Amino acid sequence: MSGKTVLVTGASAGFGAAIAAKFAENGWRVIAFARRAERLAKLVDRFGPERVHAAAFDIRDEAAMRVALDALPKDFRDVDLLVNNAGLALGTAKAQDCDLAQWRQMIDTNVTALVTLTRLLLPKLIERRGAIANISSISGTYPYTGGNVYGGTKAFVTHFSANLRTDLHGTGVRVTNIEPGMAETEFTLVRTGGNQSASDKLYAGARPITGQDIADTLWWVANLPPHLNINRIEVMPVSQSAAGLQIARDA
Repeated sequence: MSGKTVLVTGASAGFGAAIAAKFAENGWRVIAFARRAERLAKLVDRFGPERVHAAAFDIRDEAAMRVALDALPKDFRDVDLLVNNAGLALGTAKAQDCDLAQWRQMIDTNVTALVTLTRLLLPKLIERRGAIANISSISGTYPYTGGNVYGGTKAFVTHFSANLRTDLHGTGVRVTNIEPGMAETEFTLVRTGGNQSASDKLYAGARPITGQDIADTLWWVANLPPHLNINRIEVMPVSQSAAGLQIARDA
């Protein structure tokens, strides 16, 4: 055992599941937060309750979040690394055609829940001279049609990470913002309401980022010497690059 503990949100699928497994198999204690209890149970079964502690709840529910933190077993209370991974995109329509409820859900998940958990854990992270890794997106930098509020939430995460670095100056706490590009997880299935053909079409032939790629990236960051901070990492598959600007003729 490394003696270190990581808390991962959204740990039941995609990046979060890969990150949780990567750290657990390398000797860290893992606190896994996510909505789907059955998937978290498989993670606990795989590594054992002495290595993985899971709590199933909606990350938007602050009361449930506080209960989960208060209920951490003694061996899992000293969090060294917070990985704010939970997040989602909903819908692909232009802003004028979007569902306002979906916008609110993205803001509540990608922004409000993230800052709430971060604030609740900051005293412990400062005490431990720990680290925070926020999973943002290239959507926070590069706008695209249909990105609207999702891109806005990820731009918030990116800038929040930079401001955390400023506020935590002198504490020894490291903050890293990881900004993946196209990645094949359940992301597009969630965004399109379960449209498997849309997901398959998007990733076909693209050799996209995988959850394991991001887990390996974060593992590298977490194990750097404590005097080094990686501020931002923008990761794209080689097949992806920034798109050109749009021009509407005679608009």
